[in-house]
Amino acid sequence: MNVPRIFESEYRFCLILWDNEPVNSTKLVELCREHLGWSKATTYTVIRRLSERGVVKNENATVTTLVSKEQAQQARLTEMVEETFEGSMPAFIAAFSRGKKLSKSEVEQLRALIDSYEEN
Repeated sequence: MNVPRIFESEYRFCLILWDNEPVNSTKLVELCREHLGWSKATTYTVIRRLSERGVVKNENATVTTLVSKEQAQQARLTEMVEETFEGSMPAFIAAFSRGKKLSKSEVEQLRALIDSYEEN
């Protein structure tokens, strides 16, 4: 599935939606006011824009996502690697690991992931 682009503020909105869906749009307005400081108009504008792009569905005042959190995260990461590291996953991992000390468990998880790709 080709995941539509979700901008940062829209992603924060989606985090609330993923945690509460399906949710009545009135309740979603309250949640966005509480967590994001948004007005009713801002929330409805974001719902409309994400609906137009196929990220959410607003049917009978009930809002649900059409894109999973995992799909959105993968798309955002792929876009970031393409834009920042010229599509190079090794360059991304090298930059990431220089900025953060990896635990032995994390190194083992990465090694297992690489091994699983080599097997396929």
